[in-house]
Amino acid sequence: MRLNDPVAEIRRTRTIAADPQTIWDVLADFGAISSWADFVDHSCLLSPHDQRIGIGTTRRVQVGRNTLVERITEFSPPLSLSYDVEGFPRWLMVRNGWTLTPSGGATDVTLISTVTVAGLPGRIAETLIARGSAKRVDAMLAYLAKQLEAQHV
Repeated sequence: MRLNDPVAEIRRTRTIAADPQTIWDVLADFGAISSWADFVDHSCLLSPHDQRIGIGTTRRVQVGRNTLVERITEFSPPLSLSYDVEGFPRWLMVRNGWTLTPSGGATDVTLISTVTVAGLPGRIAETLIARGSAKRVDAMLAYLAKQLEAQHV
């Protein structure tokens, strides 16, 4: 099935009172997203014996009854990390991308979630999917800030 062009690109930026390397260390601990993203019930690397994190690394993420697999597609320490999210219906594709930009004594953290749909089911659901993605992006940035800023208090 050929997917259409992206139907939604949700972009949010938040300034976090931490240096880029500290934030990168949290994001690059790819199997541990459940330690800081409260909506993730469980997470783990699918190849835990391979300690090198980079392009192709996959993690399993449990969110309620949904099991997702996230595969790194871009890995440029300590500034950018992108991954595809698998486990949705065939007509839905999601890619998340994090970018870290130093900003004085803090870091501007940008998270972009790109949603692509195909066919009639996707077109019918795209507005709801985009709204849900926007809420998830906002929550991920808030949880990351909470995790990191609590360490610096």
